Amino acid sequence: MVNAVKVFKKTAPNGKVTAYLSRRDFVDHITHTSPVDGVVVVDHDYLRGRRVFARVAVTYRYGREEDEVMGLHFSKELELVNTEVAPHAGDIQMTDVQERLIKKLGANAYPISVTLPQNAPCSVSLDSGNEDTSQPLGVIYDLRLYVADRKEERPHKRNSVSFAVRKVQFAPIEPSNRQPQTLVSKSFTLSPGKLNLEVTLDRDVYFHGQNIDARLSINNVSKKTVKNMKAEVVQHVEVTMTNTHFSRVVASLESREGCPITPGCNLSKTFSLNPIASVNKRRFGIALDGQMKDQDANLASSTIVAEGKNVNDALGIIVSYSLRVKLNCGAIGGDLTADLPFKLMHPDPTSSKGSLRKMQSTDNIEFEEFARLRRGQSVADD
Repeated sequence: MVNAVKVFKKTAPNGKVTAYLSRRDFVDHITHTSPVDGVVVVDHDYLRGRRVFARVAVTYRYGREEDEVMGLHFSKELELVNTEVAPHAGDIQMTDVQERLIKKLGANAYPISVTLPQNAPCSVSLDSGNEDTSQPLGVIYDLRLYVADRKEERPHKRNSVSFAVRKVQFAPIEPSNRQPQTLVSKSFTLSPGKLNLEVTLDRDVYFHGQNIDARLSINNVSKKTVKNMKAEVVQHVEVTMTNTHFSRVVASLESREGCPITPGCNLSKTFSLNPIASVNKRRFGIALDGQMKDQDANLASSTIVAEGKNVNDALGIIVSYSLRVKLNCGAIGGDLTADLPFKLMHPDPTSSKGSLRKMQSTDNIEFEEFARLRRGQSVADD
């Protein structure tokens, strides 16, 4: 098994500027954000006193482009970073990948490192429910390298390179021992006793693709009868630009096993749910990591913040998940509902592939043309 580092390459239309990125993600570690770094190759004779700038812009689209009429716009574009990267980029502490790329590409190669502000929003896409929508909804980042005399100049397509990049969060490396648990009760008018429901999850953080196992403990000391049970995984989305909140059920399971639960009876049961993007196609408002047309798209990860801060103070689109369990007692008795929040995220790739960060002495760099944004990792096994 040989460890290969995959580097993504893209060239400007005029062929004079070529950029190589060793990773496509700004990784938010809560305390700091890792930069996107790489190398840009530009001919000295083409520069002629000009400079190469790196510009990161975020587009926040919260409405369909087809609905923009009479000067009304449902998007905002903000320039977060605009800095010179060549030929005078200042002191950059180069990574192993950058050092080897510069050694391989020659004197016209310059290291680049671009960092986002800490409060920049995470990348999230909202499914519009329509394949014909021209622009995706959500938070989209664009990294552009261009040649100009001043950074205020508008980039030209012929001498610029544009990358679709993301800002992402991964699950904490240190696992949490917390087991979410909730206990709810319901009393009935003109009827003694209560219906008690206890819901427990085995952990606080789940990874995409994993089953979510919920343990139910029902104690019926009321005079009502539980007719059926239903468990749902609910995705909660807050769009901060318009201050709107909405929820979507991304996985559900209904069961009558063990029912009816008559007065004085107890029941213990386990539900297993697997929320995935492929079963939620073309549903408006589903928050995704990527777009539904991408084969590797998945549900958006939970938004996390530093300890002591409120997640509602985050910018962009805030995503959270909860497990909702309902016990149905008929038309007159109504429902007993329990909500239990949890986190759905990707594991931190550095925890399992840390050894790949230290490269071997052999030249083992794999170049790939940057065609579109995918949800893979920049470091690959060859």
